[in-house]
Amino acid sequence: MKSFLLLVLAALGCRAKTVTYDFNVTWVTANPDGLAERKVVGINGQWPLPLIEVDKGDQLVVNMHNGLGDRPCSIHWHGMFQNNTNYMDGASMVTQCPVPPGSSMTYNFTVNQNGTYWYHCHTDYCYPDGYRQALIVHDEHAPFKFDEEFTITMSDWYHEMVEDLSTDFMSVYNPTGAEPIPSAFLFNDTMNSSIPVEPNKTYLLRLVNIGAFVAQYFYIEGHTFKIVEIDGVYTEPTEADTLYIAVAQRYAILLTTKNQTDVNYAIVTVADSTLLDGIPEDLQLNNTNWLEYNKDAAHPQATINVTDSTELVPFDDITLVPTDKMELLPEPDMEINVTVIMNNLNTGFSYAFLNNISYTKPKVPSLYTAMSSGDLVANSEIYGEFTHPMILNHNDVVQIVVNNADGGSHPFHLHGHNFQVINRAPPYGPHFNDFLNGDPVPYDPSNHTAFPKFPARRDTFVLPPQGYVVLRFVADNPGVWIFHCHIDWHLASGLAMILIEAPQQMQERMQIPQDHLDVCQAAGVSSKGNAAADTTNFLDLKGQDAQPGWIPDGFTPRGIVALVFSILSAIIGIVSIVIYGMADVKPLMMFCLERGLHLN
Repeated sequence: MKSFLLLVLAALGCRAKTVTYDFNVTWVTANPDGLAERKVVGINGQWPLPLIEVDKGDQLVVNMHNGLGDRPCSIHWHGMFQNNTNYMDGASMVTQCPVPPGSSMTYNFTVNQNGTYWYHCHTDYCYPDGYRQALIVHDEHAPFKFDEEFTITMSDWYHEMVEDLSTDFMSVYNPTGAEPIPSAFLFNDTMNSSIPVEPNKTYLLRLVNIGAFVAQYFYIEGHTFKIVEIDGVYTEPTEADTLYIAVAQRYAILLTTKNQTDVNYAIVTVADSTLLDGIPEDLQLNNTNWLEYNKDAAHPQATINVTDSTELVPFDDITLVPTDKMELLPEPDMEINVTVIMNNLNTGFSYAFLNNISYTKPKVPSLYTAMSSGDLVANSEIYGEFTHPMILNHNDVVQIVVNNADGGSHPFHLHGHNFQVINRAPPYGPHFNDFLNGDPVPYDPSNHTAFPKFPARRDTFVLPPQGYVVLRFVADNPGVWIFHCHIDWHLASGLAMILIEAPQQMQERMQIPQDHLDVCQAAGVSSKGNAAADTTNFLDLKGQDAQPGWIPDGFTPRGIVALVFSILSAIIGIVSIVIYGMADVKPLMMFCLERGLHLN
C-alpha cells in the first residue's frame, strides 16, 4: 500500500511543471475606450498585460524588471496563500522593499490552489495606471464540467495619470476625501466587445473586477447561470441572474447557451453609482458587450429597466455553500474588533482609519522586522504603532469584526487567507443601504442572525454602508499579512492593518531570498530593524513614520476649507498692500504739485 501511494505521489509530481514569465515593466500608450490616449504600465511593450495561466501544483516563476524609469513597483499575487513563501506576496513595505527603477526581482512559488485570481502592483498608487491582469489556475479535478472557458475582466478607467489624481485626492481642497471619478468602465480592457458562443454548450466564465475603485453589477439578458466558484473556493452550483462584483472579487459561473443562432444577447455591466460623489454627464455607467451567437446578427444595446443601480438585486454571496462543506469554525481564541472611520487630520487632508489608526508605512518592511528581531518577534511594539499590528498565535481561531461608521461600502481583502463570512448586515439586496437612514449599526454578539453551518469562504468581502461583517479563519499560515480596503484610494489614505501570524514559526520556516535583499539596498531601504529602522534597540521607535496629528475639537471639514481660503485671502491682501506700498510715489507727487495739491 505504501509503495502504491508513493507511485501516485510521484505521478502527480511528474505532471507539475515550472511556468516561467519574463516581465520587463515599461511605459506604453493605450486608448482602451477610444476617447483618450495615455501612458499605461505595459509588460514587454504590450498592454493589456498577459493573462497568466498555470495548472494546480505548478511552480510559477516571474522574473520582473522595473523599466519604468520614474517609479518603484512590485507584483502582488492576489488570493495566493504563499504558504511558507510570505516574502513572495508582493506588498511593498509589508513583505518586500519596493523594486526601484532599473532593478529586478524574481517571484517564485508553488501554486497549490485552484480557480480565478489576478495579479497587480502593490506599491503606492500603482495598478490604476494599468498594472493588473487575471491569473488562472486550471484544475483537472474541478467538480464541474464545461465545454470551453473565457476570462472576463471589468474595471474602472482613468484618462489621467494616477500621480496627478493622487495629488488632488490627498489635498486640503478635498477635505471630504471624495475619490476621483473614473472616466470610463472597461470590459476586458476595451469596450463594445463580444464573447463568441455556440448553441447548446456549457461555458465557464471567469469574472474578475480588476478595478481600483468601483464595484459593478453583472448580468446577461435572457440567461441565468450557476455560480461554481468565488475567490478560488468551489461552491455548490447555485443559480443566479445578477452578481455584484466589488474590486478584487472573482466569480466563476457556468452558462449553458440556448438552442438558437439568430439573436445575440447583451452582457450588461452597471457601475455602482452610490460609490461616486458625482456623476459627470458624459460618464457611461451602463455598458453593453455581447454574448455572440451570430456575428452577422444585430448586436442590440442593453435594455435597462432601472433608473438607479441600487434597484438591481444581486445574489447574496454569503449564502453560497463551499463544495468541501467546511463547517463553521469553533468559537474564536482571539477577536479583533475594528471600526472604519473617515476623518481629517491636521494637514487638512482626509484620512481613513481602523480604530483611529491610519496605516502608515514603516521604514523597514514588516516581514523583515520580524525576521531580524530575534526573541522580540512576538512583541507588537517593534512593528510600529501606525502599522496597526496584531500578533496571532499559531493555529488559533481568529474572528475579525469590522464595523462601518462610514456611509460608503468597502471591499476588504486579507492577504494569505480566505475566511468564513459568518455574518453581514445589511445583506445584499433591496435593503443593503438601509442603515444609511440612521446611525451606524455595530455588530452585537448577543443579537444577530444565526451563523451558517457551512459558511461561504472568500478572500475579499464587501462591508455594507454603516453596517458590519464578521469573519473567521485559522491562523495556520505564518507570515505578515496586510488586511485592507481594496479601493486603492482608501488604502493610500490608511485603511489597513497588519497581522503578524505565528511569528516564531515564521522565523523557523522562512529565509528572505538574496535578490530581495539586493532590491532593498538598491532602493535605499533598510532590510533590518524595527519600524523606525533601529537595529540596536528594537523597542526604541523614535523616528518611526507616523500619521499626522488630530484636529483640535471644533474644526470640521467645511471649517478647514473656510480657514484655508481665509488664510490665502489674507496673504494675498498683505502681498497687495506691500506691493502698493513699495510702488514709486514720484508720479503721484508730480500729479499733485501740478494741481496745487499737497501731500501731508
